Amino acid sequence: MRKLHQHIRKLILDTVDLFYPLFQKMMPLQTFRYAACGGFNTCLDITLFFISYNYILQKQPVHVGFLTIGAHIAAFLIGFCITFPIGFYLSRYVVFQATSVAKREQLGKYFMVVLGCLFLNYGFLKLFVDVLHWYPTPSKLITTLFVVAFSYVSQKHFTFKTA
Repeated sequence: MRKLHQHIRKLILDTVDLFYPLFQKMMPLQTFRYAACGGFNTCLDITLFFISYNYILQKQPVHVGFLTIGAHIAAFLIGFCITFPIGFYLSRYVVFQATSVAKREQLGKYFMVVLGCLFLNYGFLKLFVDVLHWYPTPSKLITTLFVVAFSYVSQKHFTFKTA
C-alpha cells in the first residue's frame, strides 16, 4: 500500500510540477500546487454536483424520514463525500508537505476548516438558489469562489502551517 501511495504521490507531483515553469514568475511553487490540486478537486466537486443534481437526483428533493433536503443541497453533500478525502490527500501529500502537525491532528483541523466550508457552501447556496432564485449550477460556481479563498487561507495558516 505504501508503494502505491508513493507512486500516486510522485505521479501527481510530476504532473503538477511539469506545468509550474509557465507560472513560476507569478507565484511560488506551493501556491501553484494548491491552485492545481484545489482546481482539480473543485472541478471534480462541480462535476459531481452537476451530475448528482441533474441526473441522479433529477432535480427532486430528497426525503429522509421527516426531513426534506433540497436537491441542490443533497447534490452538494454527495460531492462533498467524495472530494473531502481526495482534498485531504492532495493537501497533505502534494501541497503542504513541510508541516509540523501530526497527520491525526491535521485531519481534525482539516475537517474543522472543511466544516466551515460546508457552512459557507450551504449558506451561499440557500441564498442564491432559495432566496435569489438563481440557477443551482451557476450558484455553485459563484459559491466556490468564496469558499476557495477561505479554504486556502485557513489551510495554509491553520491546518498545514509550517514550523
